[in-house]
Amino acid sequence: MRRYAVVWVVLAALLSAPACRRKKYENPITKDTQQPDKVLFDKAIGDIERGRYEIARLTLNTLMNTYVDSEYMAKAKLAIADTWYREGGSHGLAQAEAEYKDFILFYPTLEEAAEAQQKVCRIHYKQMEKPDRDTLHALRAEEECRQLLVQFPNSQYRTEVEQLLRNIQEVVGQHEFVVGDMYHKKGSYAAAANRLQNLTDHYPLFSQADEALWKLGDAYSRMGPRFRDRAGEAYARIAREYPLSSLAEDARRKLKTMELPIPEADQVALARMQYDLENSSKSGLMHHFWGLFRKSPDTTLAAKSGAPVMESLRPSNPASVPAATPGLTMSTDVTVAPITGPSALDTQPDARQKLRSEVKPGEPEQPAQPSPSPPPGKNQKKKKK
Repeated sequence: MRRYAVVWVVLAALLSAPACRRKKYENPITKDTQQPDKVLFDKAIGDIERGRYEIARLTLNTLMNTYVDSEYMAKAKLAIADTWYREGGSHGLAQAEAEYKDFILFYPTLEEAAEAQQKVCRIHYKQMEKPDRDTLHALRAEEECRQLLVQFPNSQYRTEVEQLLRNIQEVVGQHEFVVGDMYHKKGSYAAAANRLQNLTDHYPLFSQADEALWKLGDAYSRMGPRFRDRAGEAYARIAREYPLSSLAEDARRKLKTMELPIPEADQVALARMQYDLENSSKSGLMHHFWGLFRKSPDTTLAAKSGAPVMESLRPSNPASVPAATPGLTMSTDVTVAPITGPSALDTQPDARQKLRSEVKPGEPEQPAQPSPSPPPGKNQKKKKK
């Protein structure tokens, strides 16, 4: 029995070794030729598939330095970037991003340029953290995915990247919602309204946008009667834009209590919410359990349809800040004019020059001391005599 256990352990170790796992390369050259540059490229691809990334990079650099006019130059440059991407790690992904950016710069018209941009988006997508942590990579991933949609609008990766962008914006929206909810619970209603208003205006596809609008309406209601219309608009958006929400009926009752008009449900929003409900991925109990130990965020609640936002989230002016008075302007121009006529430096002697002339060489200069004025009593007595 022990002998079989040892055999199984050895087989598992051999199968899990990097050299035994051959992961097929995505961009091979199928041309059958025995040209020396093609031989070097094929050798490097074999090393990449077996996980020997350092050896593959040496071979590809030899190809690029030896055969500068090779027709495989672009493929070799892309393969070097792919070695870093496959190697992974923070250092490897940073090197891969730099190589992909260089490839797009030198070969922007090739089909592989869109793939390189998609890999850059994936690099930051892989490094995204949970919404309650740093959002640096989420914001970078959002920027790079938008860049692909703008620079390569007809790319084969468009559908995939649009979904990635919706997932990223779900994470960024969750981060903003956590901050706004914290302000709301703390009682800082002006700060909560600022965060939640910006969130709901910028990310309407956010999975908790209805809850954010509900807290937004409550925050405006607690800020005084001046914000009554803003609170009503928040409740009206729940009834109009999120008709399948569990808060839609409560929002209608709020509007009825406030004696404000109740809007009809938007049919486009209704169809979108129905599609997301039908295509939502079900997450089980173990998914939530292991989510506690994962570094990456949970994007199962992200929208599956709708156009992602193509602009970055920017801070806005809080509603509690008074608006600028129309017609009131401030001049910030600075003018420079020469001095004409005699100045005080020309008409008045400088006392410091006199003190410097009285100081002997080698002695430190003493500041000018005002002479003590005599007491008024003595002067009066002398005048009487």
